[in-house]
Amino acid sequence: MRFHLKNLFLLATGLLILTRVYIYMQKAESGSLKVSQTWIWDKETWMEDIKGHYLHFNVSIKVLAGVFQQSKKYLTVGLSSVEREKGSYLQDTLQSIYSASSEEELDQMVVVVLLADFDVSWIQQTLEKITNEFHTRLSKGQLLVIHANEDNYPPLTGLKRNFNDASDRVSFRSKQNVDYSYLVHFSSNLSQYYVMLEDDVSCSKNFLSSMREHIHSMSNSKWVTLEFSKLGYIGKVYQCRDLPILARFLYNFYQEMPCDFLLSHFHKLLMQDKVIRFRPSLFQHMGTYSSFKGTFNHLKDEDFVEEVADNPPADISTNIEIYQTNTVDKAYSQGLEYFWGVSPIGPENYILVVFHEPVLISRVQIVTGLDGKDELVYADVELGKTLVKKESEVECSGFDKLGSLQQGQFNEPAVQKLVPATVACLRIRVTAAQPSWVVVRKIQVWTFKDGQTM
Repeated sequence: MRFHLKNLFLLATGLLILTRVYIYMQKAESGSLKVSQTWIWDKETWMEDIKGHYLHFNVSIKVLAGVFQQSKKYLTVGLSSVEREKGSYLQDTLQSIYSASSEEELDQMVVVVLLADFDVSWIQQTLEKITNEFHTRLSKGQLLVIHANEDNYPPLTGLKRNFNDASDRVSFRSKQNVDYSYLVHFSSNLSQYYVMLEDDVSCSKNFLSSMREHIHSMSNSKWVTLEFSKLGYIGKVYQCRDLPILARFLYNFYQEMPCDFLLSHFHKLLMQDKVIRFRPSLFQHMGTYSSFKGTFNHLKDEDFVEEVADNPPADISTNIEIYQTNTVDKAYSQGLEYFWGVSPIGPENYILVVFHEPVLISRVQIVTGLDGKDELVYADVELGKTLVKKESEVECSGFDKLGSLQQGQFNEPAVQKLVPATVACLRIRVTAAQPSWVVVRKIQVWTFKDGQTM
């Protein structure tokens, strides 16, 4: 009973702190970021009855490289890095962020790197490498490198051994929580949204544009965290107005559990009951060895794609019999689900994608089959130019053939050379009978954007 009351007290106290910080931030929201080489948080006033349960929060963060921009960006990309026993992936991660983004996207983005190791020589060496390779990004305000001295950190030894973790692992993950706490609070006034990455990540092409579309789709819904990767603390997106609360939360409970565990509690405390995760994943873990003792780390996100298709709005139909709930639109949705059609399948069958607006297509990719079975063996891929609307359906005509599926797959990376005009629909037309069922996992369409040359 005493243990139960203690837990209730701690939960109530945590909620009280989150509420106080939220009210504080609402009052201060109209403030502007001062251009400074040191970011200081003042000590806050604490109620006497909870002072003993929570650590004071007073830290000075130094800006080692980069310049502040006067205007807020759309997105801050935050990552923390420490020295690894077996090599570093930090520069590869930064290179992936910048190479995956257009200059227009980079104008709406700032990357913040927290060099979180306490080894001064490592910090100096890493800073020199970053400065040499990314000096243009630093000068444009698209990259900030920061550091917090060791004396800013709470105790990192003699901590609770929750989950029966070894003491050195507890110290490592507890420090990581504080690292992230400092990182997200520093980033709270730099942009509208924030995405957390790790220092061993590769990015999908034009990830910012993909994220923007998904965020816009949530404009009429309340949310705290959006997930663009299923791995750990990679690809988690927040509204920057929530970052000070998140920073305090990670700091107050830094020794309780790993950061990804804490995050599942955070969005629930702020009344987002369910995980909101988008597919395909936009970020992939590239590292082979962990930052903790250089242990082997083979984690991969199988939902990651290097280039997310545009798949413009369309109506998808088929005259192939559908198996249960595996409808044809699932092949176009870019999720984990797929279309599953029942045999017999023959030359009279097709899958039709009718675009809501005419589109100029640059690339088409179609993936069929599952585990080496149920491939669509005989089919042509065609683009139609004209729509004829009838009472109960829409017919497409004026087809040009792009090519045929080979071993159940199709990929045409230069559609504009074959069909250099806008089209109204895409058709997958079966050309011969096949006895087996068919699985269509992906129908992917890339289009030319405004201002993009053919």
